Amino acid sequence: MSIYVGNLSYEVTEEDLKRAFAEYGTVNRVQLPNDRETGRPRGFAFVEMGTDTEEAAAIEALDGADWMGRSLKVNKAKPREDRGSSGGDRRGNSGGYSRRY
Repeated sequence: MSIYVGNLSYEVTEEDLKRAFAEYGTVNRVQLPNDRETGRPRGFAFVEMGTDTEEAAAIEALDGADWMGRSLKVNKAKPREDRGSSGGDRRGNSGGYSRRY
């Protein structure tokens, strides 16, 4: 399971996150997504720790903590929802005009 880290400074790096979370255990992986258009960080990250106990300790210690001038939002990451491959609403409409015969 991963940890979601939100409300990050746009200047934060993967190394910054590794150092901060390493205080609570082994950091297996850090993902810091960038915006496709601007290339800038999107203001959130995902961190994978070595054990559930380490994850719990990091969440407990860092949720709401002031870090790099921001109040962090830290919790267990939720599974990504399947949004499907096309746009549209629940009825299958793509948002365009409907054809009437």
